[in-house]
Amino acid sequence: MRGRHRDSFDVLCSTIAVVADALAVFLGVLAAVWIRFDSGWLAVPLGHPPRDMYVYAAGVLAVLYVFIFHSVGLYRRPQDGHFTDKIPRLVRACALGALLSTALAFVIRTEPPFSRVAAAIAFVTVTAFVLVERNILFQLERHWARHQARHRAVVIIGCTPLAVQLRDTLHREPRHRARVVGFVRIGEEAPDSSIPSDQILGSLSELPAILDRWNVDEIIVANPSTIAAEQLEDILLETQRRLIQFLMVPDTFRLLTSRVELQQFGEFALLGMAPWPLDYFWNRVLKRLEDIVGATIGLLLSAPILLIAAIVIRRTSPGPVFYRQVRCGEYGRPFVLYKLRTMVVDAEAETGPVWASPDDPRRTPFGAFLRRWNLDELPQFWNVFRGDMSLVGPRPERPEFVEKFKDEIGRYMWRHAAKPGMTGWAQIHGLRGQTDLRERIRYDLWYLENWSLALDFKILARTLTARANAY
Repeated sequence: MRGRHRDSFDVLCSTIAVVADALAVFLGVLAAVWIRFDSGWLAVPLGHPPRDMYVYAAGVLAVLYVFIFHSVGLYRRPQDGHFTDKIPRLVRACALGALLSTALAFVIRTEPPFSRVAAAIAFVTVTAFVLVERNILFQLERHWARHQARHRAVVIIGCTPLAVQLRDTLHREPRHRARVVGFVRIGEEAPDSSIPSDQILGSLSELPAILDRWNVDEIIVANPSTIAAEQLEDILLETQRRLIQFLMVPDTFRLLTSRVELQQFGEFALLGMAPWPLDYFWNRVLKRLEDIVGATIGLLLSAPILLIAAIVIRRTSPGPVFYRQVRCGEYGRPFVLYKLRTMVVDAEAETGPVWASPDDPRRTPFGAFLRRWNLDELPQFWNVFRGDMSLVGPRPERPEFVEKFKDEIGRYMWRHAAKPGMTGWAQIHGLRGQTDLRERIRYDLWYLENWSLALDFKILARTLTARANAY
């Protein structure tokens, strides 16, 4: 029997994070005090607490922030994903720290009182210091993890392409230090061709013998929908007996029905899909405000780029600067989408409507550059400002493809329950162009089920570096 143990590397990383966070908060508060009283940028009022009082306050706040960060799970290791994923939670934690420190200053009154201007500046400086410090730590942890042994032995139940994708994901992420020792076949399923025969450890009925043979730390079920409920329960009990961690990849149906609601209709109790976040009026108002502000800033910042691009397009390729195309918007309503022209005029005259492909011969040389860096999408800020689109959402599709896919792919039309976006959850994961459409729909629907302003900000931040399959 093997007990789950705490990873010393993870403990070390968490400890370093505690010390670094406390130091960042302490220095952030002192930076705010310097800006308020010593920089010469602001008028200094008469009668404010001496500097040593602010130093003591910075020490107290450093401890307070560490407890707040712990309460919201910022010291859990190993870390996953990209650093941009962490930014919303870090900002919220700093905002909570600022709120509690303000309340603490109100309760513990000093004479003279602490500067409210310094407190406001401290929220900005502390947040900035923490974000920089956390980004450095994030990169260092990933670098250190690459030099650590992969000691966590993982067995994947299932031999499908999804199981292979899971294996590849575990191998790409050094911070988990996971080593896939093999796969367990479910029933008579044919293993994926990319799985070596010596990694097929046996069938599901042989699981106890497999666990006796291998020193397994973790079991992951890749395709739970293909396993009977009784078998799934047996796997769970077997892992509990051996103190092995049990994880499961949710299938598409469970993912799409994670929000359910019980309604009383007369003497009947009806179970159905709960409203999505954007079904609520105030959430739609918030998202529209986000779009108006973002589109206004986007139009102002992109104006010089659009001007330069327009000049180059006119000089290097005959035809208009902008390309107009009908797309399907919210509830399937058509609208005209604007892009910088990246292809020759009448590019689809011979082929009809087709998706762009890698090394597409219809692209102009400058158009290939624009597509690579997503600059051809900048005119869509105007679509967002007009209300045809949102900054974030499922990408709008052409009516010809919508007619084709709505009958071929289940739940395809659900993605039209909200405005399409300039970028989206699927796009930042590389699902655009000639990629798996069903997988793209799955990501689009997950976004609509789990929408929040924080999720939008995270997607927008990651869009700046997401160029996979941009052709």
